[in-house]
Amino acid sequence: MPQGDTLAEPTARRRLLDLAGVMTTPLLPDDYLTAVNPLWAFSELRGRIEQIIPRTREAATIVIRPGRRWPGHRAGQHLALGVDVDGVRHWRSYSLTSDPRRPDGCISVTVKAVDGGTVSSHLVYRAAVGDLIRLGPPEGEFVLPRDAGQRPMLFITAGSGITPVMSMLRELESAGALGDVVHVHSERTADQVIFGPELRRLADEQATVVRHERHTHAAPRLAPTDLDELCPDWRERDTYACGPMGLLDAVEAHYAAAGLTERLAIERFEIALIGADPGDGGTATIGDLTFESAAGVPLLVSGEDAGLVLRSGCRMGICHTCVCTLVDGQARDLRTGELIRDPGADVQLCVSAAAGDLTLQAAKA
Repeated sequence: MPQGDTLAEPTARRRLLDLAGVMTTPLLPDDYLTAVNPLWAFSELRGRIEQIIPRTREAATIVIRPGRRWPGHRAGQHLALGVDVDGVRHWRSYSLTSDPRRPDGCISVTVKAVDGGTVSSHLVYRAAVGDLIRLGPPEGEFVLPRDAGQRPMLFITAGSGITPVMSMLRELESAGALGDVVHVHSERTADQVIFGPELRRLADEQATVVRHERHTHAAPRLAPTDLDELCPDWRERDTYACGPMGLLDAVEAHYAAAGLTERLAIERFEIALIGADPGDGGTATIGDLTFESAAGVPLLVSGEDAGLVLRSGCRMGICHTCVCTLVDGQARDLRTGELIRDPGADVQLCVSAAAGDLTLQAAKA
């Protein structure tokens, strides 16, 4: 994250707010500020939906005006959104798709509704202009270098993996830095390509941009071996890839075999979890909440299946929204198989399972 990308308030401002809190008790300064403008809150970072742009039948861009404490982001980063659905706040992580240089100061995420997706379906089909949402800070290292545009680049994307790359392409275009770029994208059909018209327009208008769009309903899935035909000089390019796990695993192995791991940056929306130990599973207690968790099932999933409302964001071990503190017992990290057994250790509910009975302390919201 670039310097300054923090939500911490300067010391003088914090002291002023503390003094204001004393003077305005029993109300807080936020009570007065948000009465004037909900985006002026200091206690949390808020955003207001300004526009909803349909992209496909299942995807939409949500344009958000962030509060004054928004620190700015780098193209390719993501953030957690706190969205209220039926009176319950849910946190999910989405890639930012807006140009960081956007003149009106708004940001955007582009969401594809998934079956059973509480937040994604709400944002695509039911959210409305004027709705308030909560914003986490921008996060992630899948970003362009400061000298982007001065070296040839290759973007490999599939499905919703286009979202962080769209922010990169928009920034490069607005900065006049779209140099030697090749973009290879895969989607089932042409009308399912998120940002399809904008991406095609970019390739048509920019002589330095070469675009290959593969539609898998009529052609084989994209494979790394196709690069020799689609982008013969791929070995000389800085490569950015985002898409389904199978594609990314294959691209990663392909670059490793060529000794080019350092030329490849990958952004994953899902992770591979290892198999469960047969002796795992147990009763999990988080504060006053208790539920059964089967072997190999993430604690977050087990808790939600039991009807509990647990804080979460990315659901893949990146954003740390779901972290709890281990009080006693032990958990298993499903990414590595390692046991977490030291009291006070962090346990990420989305990528950890019970390894016997355990007690956790939820982090403060």
